[in-house]
Amino acid sequence: MPASIMLFCIMFLNRIRELATLTALTKTGGLAVVWGRRRIGKTALLLEWCRRSNGLYAVADQSDAATQRRYLARSFSERLPGFADVDYPDWERLFARLAVDAGVAKFRGPIILDELPYLVAAAPELPSALQRWIDHDAKRAGLTVAVAGSSQRMMQGLVLAADAPLYGRARVLLDLGPLAPRYLPRMVGSGPGPVHTIEHWTAWGGVPRYWELAASGPGPVRDRVVALVLDPQGPLFSEPERLLLEETPTALEVRPLLDAIGAGAHRLSEIAGRLRRPATSLARPIDRLLGMGMVRREVPYGEPPRGGKRSLYRLADPFLRLWFSVVAPNRGTLTAGTRLTRQHLLDVHWDALVSTAWEELCRDAIPRVTRGPLATLGPWQPAVRFWRGNAPEWDLVAEAVRGPRRLVGEVWFTRKAPGLANIRHAIAELSRRPLPPSVDPNQTTRALFVPHLARGTPRAIDGVLLVTADQIFATAD
Repeated sequence: MPASIMLFCIMFLNRIRELATLTALTKTGGLAVVWGRRRIGKTALLLEWCRRSNGLYAVADQSDAATQRRYLARSFSERLPGFADVDYPDWERLFARLAVDAGVAKFRGPIILDELPYLVAAAPELPSALQRWIDHDAKRAGLTVAVAGSSQRMMQGLVLAADAPLYGRARVLLDLGPLAPRYLPRMVGSGPGPVHTIEHWTAWGGVPRYWELAASGPGPVRDRVVALVLDPQGPLFSEPERLLLEETPTALEVRPLLDAIGAGAHRLSEIAGRLRRPATSLARPIDRLLGMGMVRREVPYGEPPRGGKRSLYRLADPFLRLWFSVVAPNRGTLTAGTRLTRQHLLDVHWDALVSTAWEELCRDAIPRVTRGPLATLGPWQPAVRFWRGNAPEWDLVAEAVRGPRRLVGEVWFTRKAPGLANIRHAIAELSRRPLPPSVDPNQTTRALFVPHLARGTPRAIDGVLLVTADQIFATAD
């Protein structure tokens, strides 16, 4: 199957709920607001909804307001003949005519305006005009309207803040995240084994555009990384910079924080030290990175979610971890070097990146696991790491949704299926390791997570569960 078709199929296996939600809106009318970082598949979802519902799709660009109105009028005229024959001096008159013509044509939508932040950047009065139209003309005409954008800061500011123009008006709010890991084996194939799948996640995370690029050429994962990411001519060599630049307004001011976190500074004090800035000055840029989904805040098990003393900040996306580990500090070497040079630089970091990705895959899967003894003992609340001073760390700790049971686990990455002797040694170490405070050993399940096991290896040894990649990737949405 061609990569583009395979991507399309996977995309809508994972977006079926979102698509159903949007489709249901066309029966009642109202406003939908959709946002998500670039490359996440937002436009593909909107186009599929438009196609299935026989709607009207228009996308903005970065022209001035008058030019944008002309371009949108041309898009609307494909469904509403004659709409582009008029020169609209302002947004109020364009929207008013849109409602009238839609009513005459007995067209109720959906009418989709993609990349709304571009329109707002050129016409700050647009959100208020859109609000009045949604409240009156569009409502009377029973229209289904959707606005979308990749600038998460602006889209959230238009909708979620109490003083936002569109606050409380949307019937559907969709914040699109990455594709779920469970769909990756269908994209890359399960034949080469679980390590192959984990390596794909290490490189591309859940971003569909990256999956598409990776599937467009031959070779193992690392070869594709060298060609697409490490080669200065590759399409992803400057990808994070483009992501920051395409935000509205641009987010280039947060780039130094990404460099610091990518280089291993995870505490706020460490980040501030790297940047030679007071920690109190980082609150706003950190919040922006959290809102953009580029950074995640990690709090150890047992700490209140809002506690800040031991919080860590980590790059939330596997691709960003790869880029800031390999590309950011080595751009000169990558540009001047050969393919062998690039392969060597990747090899230096690759195993650590894969191990981190596997650990996060296991932790994130716990609340949605559907296969094996772990699922039988669940369901589980989200898992987090435990660390405290010199106390032994645990890669994941989760509480049962019902009852006092706890799950504590160690995540172990091995390329080859470990032998039984090695597994027994690891299990013995886990059994001796002190549990986090307040965790009752009589109500605790210990687990060892490994990508795969040799044939015939039991799934539990001495009371410790052995959890493999087939269970991790068999999770519910």
